[in-house]
Amino acid sequence: MCGAMCGALSACITVNAPSKPIVIELNINIKQEVVYRLAADAGKTIDSNKEIF
Repeated sequence: MCGAMCGALSACITVNAPSKPIVIELNINIKQEVVYRLAADAGKTIDSNKEIF
């Protein structure tokens, strides 16, 4: 009986690869964070060296 059930279940599942590749686009904008960090660092530099600026 187990052989009949196993044989029936094994033919039910098929897996096929897609015809086109899967494309995942990750557009990450890191410019804002970099500009913010540079602006904060520049502000600290100007405050600590007021005689230069």
